[in-house]
Amino acid sequence: MMKAAVYRGVDYLQVEALPVPEIGPGEVLVRVHTCGVCGTDLKKIHFGLVGPPRVFGHEIAGTIAAVSPGEAEWHVGDRVVVQHHIPCGDCFYCHRGLYASCPVYRQTGTTAGFEPAGGGFAEYVRVMPFVRRGIVRIPDDVSFAEASFLEPLNTVLKGAQVARAQAGELALVIGQGPIGLLFTQVLKERGLAVVGSDLLPFRREVTSALGAVAVDPRAVDVPSLCQDTTEGRGADLAVVAAPSTAVVEEALRAVRPGGRVLLFAQTRMGDALTLDAGQICAREKCLLGSYSADVNLQPLAADLLFSRRVRTAPLVTHRYPLDEIAAAIQVATHPRSDSLKVVVQP
Repeated sequence: MMKAAVYRGVDYLQVEALPVPEIGPGEVLVRVHTCGVCGTDLKKIHFGLVGPPRVFGHEIAGTIAAVSPGEAEWHVGDRVVVQHHIPCGDCFYCHRGLYASCPVYRQTGTTAGFEPAGGGFAEYVRVMPFVRRGIVRIPDDVSFAEASFLEPLNTVLKGAQVARAQAGELALVIGQGPIGLLFTQVLKERGLAVVGSDLLPFRREVTSALGAVAVDPRAVDVPSLCQDTTEGRGADLAVVAAPSTAVVEEALRAVRPGGRVLLFAQTRMGDALTLDAGQICAREKCLLGSYSADVNLQPLAADLLFSRRVRTAPLVTHRYPLDEIAAAIQVATHPRSDSLKVVVQP
């Protein structure tokens, strides 16, 4: 038996004893060391977007505990990070690079029991054959906590690609939580100048330490700042990395005519948005969305992460054992003055 945090209803997780998952042909069993708490987990928990019972958690890093007979590629004891969604590569959507809409991709390939939902908030997780190529070996000098960022970093790389981020541009990143700080680093890595906006002083300090301009949107008119920085034009790109539609209008005002606004944190259906349509039509501003990861970007994500060209260790501020999952969810949902990434370490 093992411990798992089982979702039993809206805002209700309960640590229970479950059978350790049994693996079948082509499958591996991973002993979870670290699992990041993602915003999509929080939305499922707080809004009841999927039915119980489930075991959430998909930013998984750990050690292979068992392999199926005949397995040659992976061995017990290998340190790995696991991707829970992998596309089929041969459907209508995959041929167009729209992997997040692939029917196979939308199936979750890791589970600790019940309907597959990630499973990382448990001691062990079963990795199914169709996501096998999403397993990545962790270098010896990289911690499990750092490695658990591979999937979110991949999603950010995809977002930067969708947003057509180009060297020499000015980007505004609204929200300097863990995802916003990944965007800040990725965009700087691509040669953009970055302004990071956040309400919390600690997060602005981290933004500055990473080499970006940090601003408090209550103290600075951010669109005006972007214009002043670009001879009156405005930012080339704005990324909305805060889970609020209220800041989208500011993002549209901050970008120049012909600029782009990327929605990244608005993942809940029915999340209504009111916009000035003239900004999009008459000023030719482009509103874009990006969701989830791109398997083709996995090697780049691993290289940036494991080489520490994108730094993730400074983003981990709170670690909780599985028995304290309620506290982990509380801090991730209601950021403290000193909080960034929350991880669970079963």
